[in-house]
Amino acid sequence: MISLSSPLRARASSRPATVTGRARRVLCSVPLALTWSYSGILHRVTHWPDVQFERLYGTEWIAMVPSAESLATAAKTLTAANWQPYLEFVPTTVREFMAQFSFARLEALQVAARCPALLADLAETPALTAFVSAHVELRGTTTPRWSEINAVHDRNGIFGVLEWLGLPASRQTLAILRNVVQPNLPRRFLDPLRSMLWEPKALTALQRDSALTDRQLSHYIHALAA
Repeated sequence: MISLSSPLRARASSRPATVTGRARRVLCSVPLALTWSYSGILHRVTHWPDVQFERLYGTEWIAMVPSAESLATAAKTLTAANWQPYLEFVPTTVREFMAQFSFARLEALQVAARCPALLADLAETPALTAFVSAHVELRGTTTPRWSEINAVHDRNGIFGVLEWLGLPASRQTLAILRNVVQPNLPRRFLDPLRSMLWEPKALTALQRDSALTDRQLSHYIHALAA
């Protein structure tokens, strides 16, 4: 009688798989928000392209419309070191546009994010940015009208925006605003300057100055009010 031998068990290899080469450490950058304190409450603006302004309420961030005072506090608080990581996520054209604003940089950021089609026109006339940013006050509305600005610009270009802001829709207006040395126009200048641009004598005086500083604008504004 022939006996059959028991089957041989195949041995599974117990050698662990080896990893060839070195694993690379990948650093994943996370978009940052800019945060500052105003009246004892934390405020922030989220990363590009959302650019959502928020305030901390309890443990939650609530969307809000930033006040002029809050933006002014941010301008005094946020340093170049604070801005640097934030700007890494902002397109180059927008960064170059914002670089012209040493003080009202958040206002410029908001305008660029809400009205991207205006960017080329505003890059040529940076001082107009202050008027667009302050349109709620200048037009006497209660809420921002960003979509309306975009629609006006889409239909009638930059001259339509000038008219919508209550400024003379002319090349003279653009030429004078391009002569403003610092586009960080103080908000208190905007309404008086708008009135000046409608006055023939003031218009002539402004046209004579090829470099309008804040000091010169203040002089003209006080002269008009006298």
